[in-house]
Amino acid sequence: MSFSALLEDSAEELYENAPCGYLSTLMDGTIAKINGTLLEWLGYRRDEVVGRMRFSDLLSVGGKLYHETHFAPLLHLHGEAKGIALELRTATRDQLPVLVTSVVKRGGGGEPLLIRTTIFDARERRSYEQELLRGRRIAEEASKRAHADRARLQQALAVLQKSLLPAALPQVPNLRSAAHYHTASPDQLGGDFYDLFPLAGDRWAFFLGDVCGKGPEAAAVTSLTRYTLRTAAMHNPDPVAALTTLNAVLYQRYTGGDTRFCTTIFGTLDPEGDSMRVRLAAGGHPPALIIRADGGADYLPTPGGMLIGFLPNPVFTPAETVLRPGDTMLLYTDGLTEARTGRDRALYGEEALCSRAGELAPVSPEALIADLTDLLGSFGDGLSDDAALLALGVTPIP
Repeated sequence: MSFSALLEDSAEELYENAPCGYLSTLMDGTIAKINGTLLEWLGYRRDEVVGRMRFSDLLSVGGKLYHETHFAPLLHLHGEAKGIALELRTATRDQLPVLVTSVVKRGGGGEPLLIRTTIFDARERRSYEQELLRGRRIAEEASKRAHADRARLQQALAVLQKSLLPAALPQVPNLRSAAHYHTASPDQLGGDFYDLFPLAGDRWAFFLGDVCGKGPEAAAVTSLTRYTLRTAAMHNPDPVAALTTLNAVLYQRYTGGDTRFCTTIFGTLDPEGDSMRVRLAAGGHPPALIIRADGGADYLPTPGGMLIGFLPNPVFTPAETVLRPGDTMLLYTDGLTEARTGRDRALYGEEALCSRAGELAPVSPEALIADLTDLLGSFGDGLSDDAALLALGVTPIP
């Protein structure tokens, strides 16, 4: 029944009640024919429009300007203009956004006779576009706030990270020192740490380590570790005793669901004439690298070192060496040696570090740290962990 009713629709009915507006004008723009749909949108009667108004009279001020400068020239040049966004002005002076397509109808001899125009209601599209623009502005503002918040967070983290490290290494008689801290991510607090500080008399102590994990929790362990080692060294500077005290504190503090531990190397410096005797012990930490003034480099073994804070009664083994004039000792965290390099993403490794240091020998602490700082920068995204470096060297004899 409904299909039959569709077949009974006349061409005139389809024209008048089409879902879009139809308009026919003379070449000067005078409206010759208009359908009921467009009249309803505009709020005019047919006798107010046909033969009395031009197409441009239906346009807004901006629409008229665009019609004269772009639409009409394009239509006359090519005989058609498709999908042009304009605004019509209704009888109540409201703005009606539309999409306009016009085609010039020509006679048998090619002469232009009239202009047929199809008009689509673009109010929903305009609303959609405005909503998109609004969403884009909101997203841009949110992005700006997020960038500002991240910048403030990174600044706060950088300040906090610095507070976990010495502001500057102290001046030690007959000793040169240098340090560097490479942060893998500005958005996270790292757990690496180092220090150099005086003991009684002319003795000095140093340590370097790496707390498991990142973030505020790791920073809390770092702060506790530095405070504990400094305090323990004042009572008993023996490296094994200092690490044993630290282990007891961490094990007692973090025995539970939130286990926390670290690796650390701790040592003391005792002047012996123009040299320095180094006594140290390590808890699960990479060994110290000694670069000699007469060339070459090798690791100082610290066997048996266990993670600090992981077991109630770990065993720490002491080691010692003598730094003579021109010798340099390097302490580092595994962020350096576990960096990924090359296409195969292989570990950089302790062997490569030892070889690089040996090629530099003899080298001052300052020059060594400068070279390794460049090396860390060359790893790019292959460096996924923080890296701390501390180099100590005896002043060469002039």
